Amino acid sequence: MPPPLALYVHWPWCVKKCPYCDFNSHEAKKPVDETAYLAALIADLEAALPAIWGRSVISVFIGGVTPSLMSGKTADALLAALRMRLPLLPAAEITLEANPGTLEAGKFAAFRDAGINRLSLGIQSFDDKKLAALWRIHSGDEARRAIDQALTHFERVNLDLMYALPSQTLQEARQDIVTAIATGVSHISAYHLTLEPNTPFHHAPPPVPDDDLAADMQEMAEERLAAAGFAHYETSAFAQPYQQCRHNLNYWTFGDYLGIGAGAHSKLSDHAGIHRDARPRNPRDYLADQVTRRWQPVTQEDLPGEFMMNALRLTAGVPQALFTERTGLPLEFIEKSALASVANARRAGLLDTAAGRLRPTAQGQRFLNRLMAMFLADA
Repeated sequence: MPPPLALYVHWPWCVKKCPYCDFNSHEAKKPVDETAYLAALIADLEAALPAIWGRSVISVFIGGVTPSLMSGKTADALLAALRMRLPLLPAAEITLEANPGTLEAGKFAAFRDAGINRLSLGIQSFDDKKLAALWRIHSGDEARRAIDQALTHFERVNLDLMYALPSQTLQEARQDIVTAIATGVSHISAYHLTLEPNTPFHHAPPPVPDDDLAADMQEMAEERLAAAGFAHYETSAFAQPYQQCRHNLNYWTFGDYLGIGAGAHSKLSDHAGIHRDARPRNPRDYLADQVTRRWQPVTQEDLPGEFMMNALRLTAGVPQALFTERTGLPLEFIEKSALASVANARRAGLLDTAAGRLRPTAQGQRFLNRLMAMFLADA
């Protein structure tokens, strides 16, 4: 039986590219031809249908850059096209990513009426100086208003926050977390600012907190969110009871996903193994050839690393049996293909295998990259 299947839809345009962003994003220097892109998405989906025929879809995530730039009419047409071609489960989670600077009040109602039932707002900070340092196009007040509007239309709202921002103090990071908790949302994602290669921040690094201060910020966020009833269920994700992001949980438990849109990735399982595909990154190239898929098999040597890189993001880990269920390989295969074995990770104090689970220890969560590297074939 194949694993659960999710659908990802990538919207590649934004108003202004942030200096830390390494996503497949493109500034919309002129109005986007939403009709042409919608047609391309539908053609892309239809070309992939034979690979997923008969499988139900548990979630849809419309994301990538700033999909809230699309009109309510386009969102409605997109969701209608998906329902016509895919067996969406009745309780399917349907998420849209949004930025406060790209929303008017009327859009919330239009997105809800189209079928969106979860909104993820890219807040990053409530501090105007920090937002300016990140080149964000919204203010702290606009963020608060967007959250208030979102909560009037959606039961499930996530806030994306960042810490270790340029010149940020522990008190400033604390204030962002406290403010986010006070809004009443049910899910908060708190990410460490990373200076990714090939970004303006990597070429000209801003003054960011050192590792010790950043670690203090992370511990502060975990403590404050736990005290407010948020469970820390994934490296950067915190949720009230039963409010975890089901779409992302499917990634982390090595479920299947089909991606449509410029630069979208897919991972599908069948009797022949597990295969991946990536769509053309540039929107122009995608619009010219969105139906040609080039499925590449995931080798047995790579499977343990790919599985563990996802599963170890979950603070509770996963049942050991899930490795065989998702990959078709015996658990012992990890020992044969990994540079360092499960036993070595356990001896290093990074991995807990009690109660038949694969779970990062508290130290493993702090040094997650080190733990994950122990299971990569080319580490």
